[in-house]
Amino acid sequence: MIKIRPAQERGHFNHGWLNTCHTFSFADYCDPQHMGFRSLRVINEDRVAGGMGFGTHPHKDFEIISYVISGALRHRDSMGHQAVMRAGEVQRISAGAGISHSEFNDSDSEPVHFLQIWLLPSRKGVTPDYAQQSFADAKLGALTMIASPDGADKSIPINQDARLFVGKLSAGRAVDYPLTVTRHGWVQLIDGDLTVSGAALSAGDGAAVSGEAALTLTSRTGAHFILFDLQ
Repeated sequence: MIKIRPAQERGHFNHGWLNTCHTFSFADYCDPQHMGFRSLRVINEDRVAGGMGFGTHPHKDFEIISYVISGALRHRDSMGHQAVMRAGEVQRISAGAGISHSEFNDSDSEPVHFLQIWLLPSRKGVTPDYAQQSFADAKLGALTMIASPDGADKSIPINQDARLFVGKLSAGRAVDYPLTVTRHGWVQLIDGDLTVSGAALSAGDGAAVSGEAALTLTSRTGAHFILFDLQ
């Protein structure tokens, strides 16, 4: 079964400095029908204006993954990390017992566009941890694993039985993924068009997948997306 979450039905807020769309309930957006999917709790598509950002704020017991689509995002946290992430880079914060951090656009003039993803952890109260890695060279026509429980295939390890992939397809191309019927999937389309085993997605759409033995992902004009393999 594949159920589409249309982009236009997401929670949308334009604060001037921040233009954000919430796939699931978050902050002032509350929809009891969309509280998350399996261990996936947050997918926010954020566009932050030049020189602006999120001031220091706390997190606890979440796996927080940021994927930069364009621009540059500057990070600072209570663990002592300071970093700038650019297009194609992935940051993972295991908030565990508790951290605080800030995120700002590293440019004074150009916007930064990124996905903010939160996963519930397998274990609570773990020692906080940080990782950052570039996947800007993700192969066209393939799925590149960016996060996994064991850090397989040079992915970033996370505290959850979930695997995240960046997918990039050129026009007319397809890729298959062996999900198995005992697992669940979510596909979040960033750009282009995508058909997920017959279900058509447009940019910003998501798709919840359950009870499918495998997925076939095809694109007419090209696509950039994130695929989640969830317990």
